[in-house]
Amino acid sequence: MTLTKADLIDSMYNKVGVSKTKSTQVVESLLEIIKETLENGEDILISGFGKFCVKEKNERRGRNPQTREDLMLDARRAVTFKCSGVLRNKINGKGQGSNNSPLSFTGKKK
Repeated sequence: MTLTKADLIDSMYNKVGVSKTKSTQVVESLLEIIKETLENGEDILISGFGKFCVKEKNERRGRNPQTREDLMLDARRAVTFKCSGVLRNKINGKGQGSNNSPLSFTGKKK
């Protein structure tokens, strides 16, 4: 199951107890801050979660798979994510408590 923006908003509404409108504003604001930071080429480190990094990709040779025609792919930036050891352990069921977060991905109260 994929966690959507609507799921995040519902989860915040159910767990934190703020209104849907306020939950929407908080989630939208957080995502906007993340997008702006990455657009500026800056990395984002969220302790206990992971790190989003902007990587510079050089121009490179490619090939159209349908026509087999060689072409040059433009230089670009890509975002990568590396999860923290804490998150990796939670995902793999290792360490202390595999789910002690106040927010769950189901949007339901524990």
